[in-house]
Amino acid sequence: MLHGWTPFWHSVWSYRGVAPVIIPEMTIQFHQIGIVGAGAMGRGIAQIAAQAGSQVYLFDMQNEASETARVAIFTQWDKLADKGRLDPTQVAAFKARVTCADSLTELGGCDLVVEAVIERLDVKSRLFSELESIVREDAVLATNTSSLSVTAISAQLKHPQRFAGFHFFNPVPLMKLVEVIGGLKTEPSVCAALSAYARQIGHTPVQAQDTPGFIVNHAGRGFGTEALRIVSEGVADFATIDRILKDQAGFKLGPFELMDLTALDVSHPVMESVYRQYYEEPRYRPSVITAQRLAGGVLGKKVGEGFYRYVDGAALVPPEPAAPQVEDMPPVWVSPRAARRAELLLLLKNLGATIEAGASPSPSALTLVAPLGFDVTTVAVVERLDPARTVGIDMLVDDATSRRRVLATNPATRVDMRRAAHALMARDGKAVSVIRDSGGFVTQRVVATIVNIASDICQQGICTPGDLETAVTLGLGYPRGPLAMGNLYGPTNVLEVLFNMQTVYGDPRYRPSPWLRRRGAIGLSLMHEDDF
Repeated sequence: MLHGWTPFWHSVWSYRGVAPVIIPEMTIQFHQIGIVGAGAMGRGIAQIAAQAGSQVYLFDMQNEASETARVAIFTQWDKLADKGRLDPTQVAAFKARVTCADSLTELGGCDLVVEAVIERLDVKSRLFSELESIVREDAVLATNTSSLSVTAISAQLKHPQRFAGFHFFNPVPLMKLVEVIGGLKTEPSVCAALSAYARQIGHTPVQAQDTPGFIVNHAGRGFGTEALRIVSEGVADFATIDRILKDQAGFKLGPFELMDLTALDVSHPVMESVYRQYYEEPRYRPSVITAQRLAGGVLGKKVGEGFYRYVDGAALVPPEPAAPQVEDMPPVWVSPRAARRAELLLLLKNLGATIEAGASPSPSALTLVAPLGFDVTTVAVVERLDPARTVGIDMLVDDATSRRRVLATNPATRVDMRRAAHALMARDGKAVSVIRDSGGFVTQRVVATIVNIASDICQQGICTPGDLETAVTLGLGYPRGPLAMGNLYGPTNVLEVLFNMQTVYGDPRYRPSPWLRRRGAIGLSLMHEDDF
């Protein structure tokens, strides 16, 4: 996520019922802070810093931008006072702490200077070289970069030990997360001081190594990129994938809804940046779909057209196909290798199906398979089943906790068998999606990719498992952290999905991380850290 990225399930709250955290009187870590860059990010940092008790000096190369930002901050405080969420005395004190600086030299007395300018290495490096000659030797310099190397930005500094990353998320007053990143030469005490300050201003700090994407932008690669991969294979359309991931896995927004809200001019460059910085690691491979749409200006909601079209701000979502009516329902035979077979048999019984118990299906039976990672075609061939009568069902997720069932056909599946399976699974009123053949259906693929990337973050030591869970939960709005997600569905199951997908696709994109491979093999929690 670049600075403009906003998890919209947070931002849609605006400030209705959500007041900023007001920190009581305390000894603040940094009494005077300078902020360079008065855009949305800079003004957000200025707002929470002033609320916490810091004297804020706001500077922008365009003088009018600083004043505009100050007015916007003041207006926000006034609105909160009008609603009774702030005392007028507090507002007056907050306003007195925000000053517009006319030049960088006015930041010379600051204890901390935070940069929030354009994501260009040359611009940031030049800025900090100038700041270094202005501020005191004991002052801390921090970059709010979301995608550039902290070490690279500070490479030309005489004192890189006092330089660190301090990455907030937009909108800053609502997104209570900040990544603290030490460069190769950053003193640990600097990161500790920034973490303490983050807590004082009402945010949760997580510490990360100086690697591409840090934590949130790195961990977020699995959700959208794998969904795009599924679309590119013709497995399902955008709306169907969104429905599946919301109803089966509990995501607040589907990946295409999210990309429309963040806009592709923000999200696609992040995909490209992380992929290139990791020397084209297949796990982070972006999609030609978003590249083409970016080139064509089909950016998302802000332009009225993205993966969905928008009228008066509302998405035009294609209606979901109704379940077919089938009078003569065939008997059902379930593969003995099906995942959650006992649960599947109980489900079929409750749905009123006629279940065959023989060693093989009768010539008239609908054959159900429930693979993990394999596609329906592969299962039919390996188990010597008639592909014309074989349909897959995703049983990774407990049916009782899911609002949707997902079926998959293979290229040879007969229409009558597809219709029968759809009608049967919809008998109790639960939503059913029928997709084309895919290794891992939809939820298996996306969840396994998310968990695998998160596991590799832990394997690389980029952050602790606890900080990873905190960062992803707060920064991405997932229903749970990726390691907790892996534990919920079973590390062994996720590992099997990846192994089998790698077999189906022959793509190193799906190779399991050693962290996941070892814990899944011996039944350990993905949160488990080696005692070494």
